[in-house]
Amino acid sequence: MDGRDILREWREKGQREPVLILTARDALEERVEGLRLGADDYLCKPFALIEVAARLEALMRRTNGQASNELRHGNVMLDPGKRIATLAGEPLTLKPKEFALLELLMRNAGRVLPRKLIEEKLYTWDEEVTSNAVEVHVHHLRRKLGSDFIRTVHGIGYTLGEK
Repeated sequence: MDGRDILREWREKGQREPVLILTARDALEERVEGLRLGADDYLCKPFALIEVAARLEALMRRTNGQASNELRHGNVMLDPGKRIATLAGEPLTLKPKEFALLELLMRNAGRVLPRKLIEEKLYTWDEEVTSNAVEVHVHHLRRKLGSDFIRTVHGIGYTLGEK
């Protein structure tokens, strides 16, 4: 019995829990079959864990209706859906790349994100990126949030500081 058989049984029994298929099967017919059997989303290997997390969050938002989108770290609140950021309850003005970087760091609290990964997430392939672009965005965020909010892990990347 494989995952498709289990999914078919669940759906036949009326189980409505959200299902994200993670598989090495990447043929179009297999993806379509998985979705038609009742999967809510389908992701082929190789995949980045951050994408899996984002897809799971999206599934939970859709299935729970009004699930909160807010991210919190210390006295900073970020609502990506509404594009709102606050510091100690006061509105915070962030440029688009600053907002994206802060969201990325907050979604990955407790993890060190390599500079290269941050670059890949902040910029599209056709955007020109200067060699110190990430450092500049980090600098601007530190000025707005406090110097300890983002911690540099030398030779690796960045993470959020202690709350």
